[in-house]
Amino acid sequence: MGSPPHVAVVAFPFSSHAAKLLMVARALATAAPSATFSFISTAASLARLPAAAPSNLRYVEAPSGGAFDEVGIPAWRRMELFVEAAEAGGLRQALEAARAAAGGAAVSCVVGDTFMSMAGDAGVPWVAVLTGGPCALLAQVSEDAIRKDMGDHVAPSRGDELLTSHPGLGMYRVRDLPFDMMHPVGGGGGGGGGGDGANMNRVITTIIRRVARRVPRYATAVALNAFPGLYPQDVSAALSDALPSALLIGPYHLLPGAAAPSPDDDDPHGCLAWLARRGAGTVAYVCFGTVAALPPDELRELASGLEASGAPFLWSLPEAAWPLLPPGFLKATDDDDSSRPRLVVPWAPQGAVLRHQAVGAFVTHSGWGSVVEGMAGGVPMACRPFFGDQMMNARDVARLWCFGTAFDGDTPMTRDGVAAAVVALLKGEEGARMRARARELQTRTREAFGPDGGSVNNFRKFVDIVCADRA
Repeated sequence: MGSPPHVAVVAFPFSSHAAKLLMVARALATAAPSATFSFISTAASLARLPAAAPSNLRYVEAPSGGAFDEVGIPAWRRMELFVEAAEAGGLRQALEAARAAAGGAAVSCVVGDTFMSMAGDAGVPWVAVLTGGPCALLAQVSEDAIRKDMGDHVAPSRGDELLTSHPGLGMYRVRDLPFDMMHPVGGGGGGGGGGDGANMNRVITTIIRRVARRVPRYATAVALNAFPGLYPQDVSAALSDALPSALLIGPYHLLPGAAAPSPDDDDPHGCLAWLARRGAGTVAYVCFGTVAALPPDELRELASGLEASGAPFLWSLPEAAWPLLPPGFLKATDDDDSSRPRLVVPWAPQGAVLRHQAVGAFVTHSGWGSVVEGMAGGVPMACRPFFGDQMMNARDVARLWCFGTAFDGDTPMTRDGVAAAVVALLKGEEGARMRARARELQTRTREAFGPDGGSVNNFRKFVDIVCADRA
């Protein structure tokens, strides 16, 4: 027997990636109390996270590459600077810092976000953790074959063509792909419009292409934020063929030990108390994550559509966007006599909100974390995708699992479209079918974490791989 394992959990310090990796790290540390776990991210990222806990899990700072040193650096450029620094030796420097903090115990395994694919060259086994949609990674791994089949640049008129020639991807359209085949690389795309949107697409595409090359070649195993049986058999088989030792252990936020240690402190804006005054299934929850930014005109259309729906709504919206809302929008009071109560906050405890009985609809960018949290909460969704995996995720919601609708990712939302979608999800006959389907998926999610559940069994295998004696 060798020394107890020292596992470095390496997070990508943007969007919700670090929070998802911390869930996995907590669950691992709870399941393997004799092992040491070092959670590695930038100082700015770690400052936004709750206490590490349990006691065998510690935070270790990674070099930022100057990504957070200057005010006003756009998000895409911060990502680019950080990844460049990590590729140039920053990750190895962080692993050395983890060794020193652990009293000289060498790192025996890296559990790394797939976006940190340079971990494949760390000199120890790399167990990858995917935070995005599994089928988007499958498409990315298949990119060369898709381009050989269709050509590098296809006419926009072929955007609705189904990818039936590619295993596991037959239900997706060309325009759902996480890489753009209808424009030159770096052109087109959403994410806020203008140069920032195009640059974000370019940076994300570069990162994911590295992921697609490295994961099949270097990862010992890949954890997926989904549960066994979620996908049809052909998709599951394609994922198994394309990814080494793919283990469906999600949703990550339901893993034993994954929850934050102080949940009572995680609702600073009183969202749950506000929801407690609403009737069951009456509230629309609105959140577009921390990276996707609606163009100003579309933001105002969304706000007007929420008002026009007549439904109570809780909107998690960064404060920087509040001045873009329609005049007087934020002045409307929230009291029990209001016919259209609303609560707009800079941050909401999304998992808890989506589990609340008052929430009956979720308007979202369809990031994968939001999709699985909506599924676990049994909440039907209206998806407005922007970039990356979001188009495929929205397609899954609307066409594969049928518990929501999807706005066209190339067409901005309108006031009438938003109002119609919210009313349909909360009250309509079609919405009733989606609500029933959402509840079915919620039940299947719970079963995955029941006795002998699929995610529970796969997580045991995951722990064994991560903590294997490699002496």
